[in-house]
Amino acid sequence: MTTSSGPSSSSRPRASFAPPVPPARRTTDATDGAPYSLRRRMRLAALTTLRLGGSAERVVTVETEPELVAAVREDPTLVLAGGSNVVIADADLPGTVVLVRTGGISFENGLMIVQAGEPWDAVVARAVAEGRQGIECLSGIPGSTGATPIQNVGAYGQDVSETVAWVRVYDRERDEVRLMTAAECEFDYRRSVFKYRRRWTVLAVAFRLPESGESGPLRYAELCRTLDVPVGGRAPLADVREAVLGLRRGKGMVVDEGDPDSVSAGSFFTNPILDHAEWARIPGDPPGWPEPDGRIKTSAAWLIERAGFHKGFGDGRAGISSKHTLALVNRGEATTAELMDLAREIANGVQKRFGVALHPEPVLVGHSWE
Repeated sequence: MTTSSGPSSSSRPRASFAPPVPPARRTTDATDGAPYSLRRRMRLAALTTLRLGGSAERVVTVETEPELVAAVREDPTLVLAGGSNVVIADADLPGTVVLVRTGGISFENGLMIVQAGEPWDAVVARAVAEGRQGIECLSGIPGSTGATPIQNVGAYGQDVSETVAWVRVYDRERDEVRLMTAAECEFDYRRSVFKYRRRWTVLAVAFRLPESGESGPLRYAELCRTLDVPVGGRAPLADVREAVLGLRRGKGMVVDEGDPDSVSAGSFFTNPILDHAEWARIPGDPPGWPEPDGRIKTSAAWLIERAGFHKGFGDGRAGISSKHTLALVNRGEATTAELMDLAREIANGVQKRFGVALHPEPVLVGHSWE
């Protein structure tokens, strides 16, 4: 399951990207009579940042939480929103795709409560404007708020799991809406209990964000250099946000119609986490960051580059971004099969050179990595 985001109807700051939605008719077509917009034979490529994917047999667009619950109760093939962290197969998808366009941000009992379909970058902008600390380093990430706990989104030294208080979900097994605590979400590096499991659909997320005009201690060296503060130092929230946006734009990681390198799903591979002996066997001087369990996280980009896959690699319609080694891009008219062939070529090259397995970060729909 993937749940990323679309636009809200409020006047709050907007996200940097919301995929276009072709016009649809409003209908009453859910089992309990809930209304939603319905289209048939809709091309899913238009709804993803990679611009890849076949057509869906049926797409319903939901704009409220009750509509979302009613639609997912019918057991759709896919729940989709911003489409920024998903790679959909070329073949047409049978069944129904639910397109999440819910929106709304409220502040209650010290929490910032956000509907699943709210564009994530708009949420970060709102938090910074309100003087709420904790997600400013996650600026510029495309997609929806509902997708952030699924993926445990992280960047520049912050993970969303650090601020999640609870997640409101529809639980298919229980046929009920309920709250799940952060502990129940089982957050791990770019993972949660929700990823690749159809049992739950994220409806809303509550964040616990301390009131402060400054960030917490900054951990990411590149960001600290940009802000001219030491690692562990602090900076005004607005300055951190602008610095992160600048860094991301320089890497093609902010979706921009004028930047062909942003036609991607962001970082395609997760950074490998190895035991100390595995990490020590890597030739050269690989970077390493200790994990709480004693393992070492190393850099997928470092491994990819030293296995011979440089920025701009590939002479076909799919290639590596010219700005960032971890981003695979659709240069125009690529197919999902072409992109996945490239991904496997890179992973096989790293495995052969270093004996380290790479794994995709985006959710794969209609196909598998193996």
